[in-house]
Amino acid sequence: MDHPVIAALRADRDAHVQALEDWLRIPSVSTEPAHADDVRRAGQFALDALSGAGFDAAMHDTAGHPVVTASWCDAPGKPTLLVYGHYDVQPPDPIDLWRHGPFEPTIEGEVIVARGATDDKGQALALVRGIATYLATNGSLPINVKFLLEGEEEIGSPNLEPFIREHLDALAADVVLVSDCSQYGPEQPALTVSLKGLCYMQVTVTGPSKDLHSGSFGGAVENPGHVLCKLLSSLKDDDGRVTIPGFYDDVVDLTDAERAAIAELPFDADAYRESVGVPALHGETGFSTLERTGARPTLDVNGLLCGWTGEGAKTVLPSKAMGKFSMRLVANQDPDRIARLVTEHLESICPPTCTIVVEDLHGGKPVKVPTDSPFVAAAKRALAKGFGVEPVDIREGGSIPIVATFKEVLGIDTILMGLGQNDDNAHSPNEKFNLNDYHRGMETVVHLLDELAE
Repeated sequence: MDHPVIAALRADRDAHVQALEDWLRIPSVSTEPAHADDVRRAGQFALDALSGAGFDAAMHDTAGHPVVTASWCDAPGKPTLLVYGHYDVQPPDPIDLWRHGPFEPTIEGEVIVARGATDDKGQALALVRGIATYLATNGSLPINVKFLLEGEEEIGSPNLEPFIREHLDALAADVVLVSDCSQYGPEQPALTVSLKGLCYMQVTVTGPSKDLHSGSFGGAVENPGHVLCKLLSSLKDDDGRVTIPGFYDDVVDLTDAERAAIAELPFDADAYRESVGVPALHGETGFSTLERTGARPTLDVNGLLCGWTGEGAKTVLPSKAMGKFSMRLVANQDPDRIARLVTEHLESICPPTCTIVVEDLHGGKPVKVPTDSPFVAAAKRALAKGFGVEPVDIREGGSIPIVATFKEVLGIDTILMGLGQNDDNAHSPNEKFNLNDYHRGMETVVHLLDELAE
């Protein structure tokens, strides 16, 4: 016989989809001040959903966007689960590449298309509505549950760590649940067992005090654009290895068992190459594609700005050249130390004909989840029940900096239970979320509550 809560969820599927559509219509772009009220509205939506379901819920102002908390703690002697999610979204640009308005959620077959669909409103709402339905159906929960939902994840969560430190007792728990990542693939659920850290840098090279005529001054004055290109190209060699001195000092090599486990995952390199539209794959020599993306540190240029970039020609020798680049880090690498190494390296090789400014814009520590945890075991059983398929362990190349904060400040590990797919276009036009995964996510979190209660 069906679990009564599962039966209730299945009987109300249309309402679950409608709720998601309503949330997705709110343009909660945290990086744009013009959308501050929209971010608050999205937080209010979450607050109303939780308080209406019977949780003790509140919205808390911060120096930036608000934080929403909620709790139901009437299961003495049982574990406490802290559920994290975020309701802010990335900017939708470029708008002209969307098939529909980015904040006009549209169902296309089995998917819903809108900004925030998978990152993270769809995944977060699956957890909220799954747990809320459990409470509404049974009048109680089998364990204690707390929620922590923020509106600043897409800008690095600058106010969340201070908030957590100020509310240690209220947020105390045994484990955190995060659904802000992906399954391994369609019909293949997964638990993410590691996340890469992040070190995001900006370098600005300045030559002359103003743009110059390239005919009159070319050959006499150093071109900052040339210098920037040399500096950035020097950061990696032809084998895809980062050349910054000391960069690999703290990297722990993969064990033979870890490499074997990665190699056992089903992976079609040709299909992967075609999906990203490149003629050939590239990366650090000596490692497979999955090892490079999930288990090895990387460095990538993210943006360049120099000289005349408009239509037609303008023969200038630019005054400045700016580049943004990021490094994804693995366990034991510290983003602050890496930022210092990068700064020292670039300053040491910049020629005396230009000046250089290196800035550390944003960082986050890598995370490795202990796979022998009873919480991870419970999550695997729940995923197997919710999706009907045994989950696999995967390593994620992306970063969720707050997960390291949970470990450092609250002293607890995180269950990283992704409900999305790698091709959901998070941060890109036509972001989507499979509605089957949305519904299965609700059912999975119901099973998780039961498994944790055991």
